[in-house]
Amino acid sequence: MENKSNELGKLLKGFLKERSLSMRKFGQMTEIDAAIISKIINGKRKATPEHLQRFSDYLGVPISELYLAAGYPVDRKQSNAKDSIGNIQTILETNLLVDREFREEDVKKELYKYEQFSQTTEGAEAILNQFEDKVEKVGSIGPFIQYLKNMYERFSQKRGTKVELALMGGALLYFITAVDCIPDYLFAVGYIDDALVINWVRTGLSLKK
Repeated sequence: MENKSNELGKLLKGFLKERSLSMRKFGQMTEIDAAIISKIINGKRKATPEHLQRFSDYLGVPISELYLAAGYPVDRKQSNAKDSIGNIQTILETNLLVDREFREEDVKKELYKYEQFSQTTEGAEAILNQFEDKVEKVGSIGPFIQYLKNMYERFSQKRGTKVELALMGGALLYFITAVDCIPDYLFAVGYIDDALVINWVRTGLSLKK
């Protein structure tokens, strides 16, 4: 299926020109065959989510911009943090995006590990050094980004009890890490588990006030 308007091709061509990159050099950087990049740029091949993720990583541009240009649906509102696990699983199965069940328990286990790690010097430094880069990378998509920013400010200033800081630190690390229960490159649904984490932490913090 070709992207008839070839917006992605125009965008990539512009980025490569700005950075004085040949398709061959860009292919070496992204580990994508230059012939494939050429077909994508010329509208003869549709870029996959994996292609777009690598383009985003090496060009330093928000992946949302590339998704839109490639013709993939992007929910900029991303307001359905309350989506049931069943609905999330249906989306994933329908689009053949994962080969295993998405389970709330998996997310909770990951979150607990990050809560513990956030209380170490290494964990706290990871949050302070990487949070802003991650926000810039995702293009500030979704209403929960502002809440994350507020949590980051509180965490960085150590405003809260030890338990509250662990909750906030866990959510921040979950957002920062590249290893989510739903991969980030699946942009339309890739931040649903992040949104669930934010919901749990917000509830936890409100209960402790």
